[in-house]
Amino acid sequence: MLIRRQVRWLRGFALAAAVTAALLTSAGCDGSGGEDGAKDRAGGGGSVVAPGKPGEPARTLSASEAAKAAAGADTPNSADVRYVRMMIQHHSQALVLTRLVPSRSGSAAVKRLAERITAAQQPEIGAMRGWLSRHGRTEQADGHDHGAMPGMATAEQLRQLQAAKGRAFDRLFLKRMITHHQGAVTMATEVLSQGNNIQVEEMADDVIAQQTTEISRMRALPS
Repeated sequence: MLIRRQVRWLRGFALAAAVTAALLTSAGCDGSGGEDGAKDRAGGGGSVVAPGKPGEPARTLSASEAAKAAAGADTPNSADVRYVRMMIQHHSQALVLTRLVPSRSGSAAVKRLAERITAAQQPEIGAMRGWLSRHGRTEQADGHDHGAMPGMATAEQLRQLQAAKGRAFDRLFLKRMITHHQGAVTMATEVLSQGNNIQVEEMADDVIAQQTTEISRMRALPS
């Protein structure tokens, strides 16, 4: 995960450096000056070899094209915004599930698990709302059906949990929460391949690491 972040940062840094060099050259700052510099300025600047993504070839861009690419190297795209909006709702349902635990669970281990989930996901919701605000986006869901998100419990499944007690509740809770976590990991994995923003990438990495670990813990609990 760290390597992927470093690769993205290095690509952006290399592109920005190449743009700077091309613009300086086109302005005659390479020492040639005079007539050649004027020709470069008239032609819109030199060309830039932009490093490609891992497994992809480099591209040759004009200085102006490269400048635009460098400026947008970390700009959130629609996948980033969609992921954050959906994950807010996904985390919110996890908190609905954990709030049922204290009065219904008969397991101290399940109660501790629910406390850890609440302690992790409540601040994450705040961080994601802050991210949307900083990027001038609302929390609205673009008409997306949150019930269709991976891992979300249906209304009937929620009613079953609310009606259960003791060991029956614990079995249902673990089943629902494992599925819920698996859905979150699926969503996070998708945005890593589709998104563009480094902070969203970091949030997705955290979701994958944290919830994969919790899935293993839940599977190890007696049912």
